[in-house]
Amino acid sequence: MRRFKEPVVAAPPTGVRIRTRIHMTDSETAAMTAIGTFLGTLYRAELADRIRLGRIDRRSQVGWRTERKRQITAKSSSRWAGAITRTVEDQYQLGMRAVAANIANLRAAVALLEKRCALPPGAVGEGLAAGNLTRRVRGYRSAAERFTKSRRLGLLQTRLAAAELAWARGRPSIVVGGKRLWRSRNHLDMTGMTEQEWRHQWDAARMFLTADGEAGVIGGNLTIRVDETGRLQIKTPAALVERFGEHISISMPVRFSHRADEWSARVAARRAVRYDVSFDSKRGRWYLDASWKATPQPPTPLEHVRAHRVLGVDLNVDHLAVCVLDKSGNPTGQPITIAMVTAGLPAGQRDGRLRAAITSLLDYAEYTCSAAIVVENLNFADARATGRETRGRGGRGKALRRMVAGIPTARFCRRLTAMATRRGITVIGVDAAYTSKWGGEHWMKPLQEQTSDPATVPRHHAAAAAIGRRGLGLAIRRRPAGPRSGQRTAAGTPLARPGCHPGTTRLRGSSGSPVRRTPAVSVHRRTRASGGQDCSDRPRAGPTPAR
Repeated sequence: MRRFKEPVVAAPPTGVRIRTRIHMTDSETAAMTAIGTFLGTLYRAELADRIRLGRIDRRSQVGWRTERKRQITAKSSSRWAGAITRTVEDQYQLGMRAVAANIANLRAAVALLEKRCALPPGAVGEGLAAGNLTRRVRGYRSAAERFTKSRRLGLLQTRLAAAELAWARGRPSIVVGGKRLWRSRNHLDMTGMTEQEWRHQWDAARMFLTADGEAGVIGGNLTIRVDETGRLQIKTPAALVERFGEHISISMPVRFSHRADEWSARVAARRAVRYDVSFDSKRGRWYLDASWKATPQPPTPLEHVRAHRVLGVDLNVDHLAVCVLDKSGNPTGQPITIAMVTAGLPAGQRDGRLRAAITSLLDYAEYTCSAAIVVENLNFADARATGRETRGRGGRGKALRRMVAGIPTARFCRRLTAMATRRGITVIGVDAAYTSKWGGEHWMKPLQEQTSDPATVPRHHAAAAAIGRRGLGLAIRRRPAGPRSGQRTAAGTPLARPGCHPGTTRLRGSSGSPVRRTPAVSVHRRTRASGGQDCSDRPRAGPTPAR
């Protein structure tokens, strides 16, 4: 049994991002497309130059950014140049982190494959360290499977060598527009797109229309500015001033529906607001995203949260299992199930259904007066790295890995934390070890007994109860009924008392041979009513003759 991590209170989000749609005329759309394409060309050139430069120290990085910003300013403007160089550095660092994560996953998979391929088919080897556990390694079932896995081992070793070389040189592989969209160019028959449709999406994904905010200026941003009335103005780069003028003004005002009061307050106070303009080529719509840094809020102490009701939530592929627990860890009310079907849907629909499920969960938390929502800290890092080797083979293994990939763990936690903070509900993350197993063993039957329909309480609700108890700092496993020592529940004859030998009539504490006692003469004794027995209505018996 591995050691559990302590429950933690999720930190509130540090930023805010809202979105609205932009309605433009044909001339305004053409001007916006020309600006985004021109700036995208500059951005890709600077990103390629940064990748060729490789790994550099902090001082060299500042010097490079200063020099590149000076050269880009002559083609666009100082604010556009600052946004491009800042985004280039952020994208480079993100690519390096992705290379490091890829190396860690490849090393874990290669280590497991080498361990299993070194064993004969069907043999059992020594343990392999996996986190806090030591996992026993078995050989493959047959020689044919072992040969196939040896070929996969060679492929992974080649990928690992390439990833380590990229890390050493400091040159990550980055595709502006997305690697998935780039690969679909060679498989247009499978994607159902024509070459013109693909080109339209590719050009839209490679545009650059991002402007960082600046405090103390009108609207909090002079590059992409939106005033209090919703008037949108975009500064034109220097190379396109002759065609479109110094600024492009959108005739139709923009309106933010979500957090509009916060946005308008920041704009009126001239606080920094960042804006991003994007184009959805499938729908033919333009969107404007506004983001800013949120006011830091200290997390709620765990002791204060545990003094109230909590909501235990078990995240599954297509639903959320919810159970309410009081501060003592006892389930109250009837567990509920919130549907969350996201398999086979586009990204936008998946995000919408995830938000709807979280909204229902928060509504239920407010209805039950719960102060916190307890969820598991899930990331499935081991399953993604070595799941192909440890999650079974054939259709069963593929279905299990597909199920793990279909659970939106990271997105669910981010959305839940952000939306719960707005409503004043705390989110607690707990260790996921043994929650399903111990929940089904100890809390499945109690939950079924307190509900009207036991068939509506599956194993997931018992896991939700276990998750809630771990968030409250209570034990999940319940001790059996009866004393702790089990002297009344254990099978067999009770042990003899110290100093008393069974099978004899020796007095306790006596020594020598057993003494045979002579039966005494029975004497009738009257019991008084004050002693607990009332004999007033009984016929009095006569004296008993002596034997």
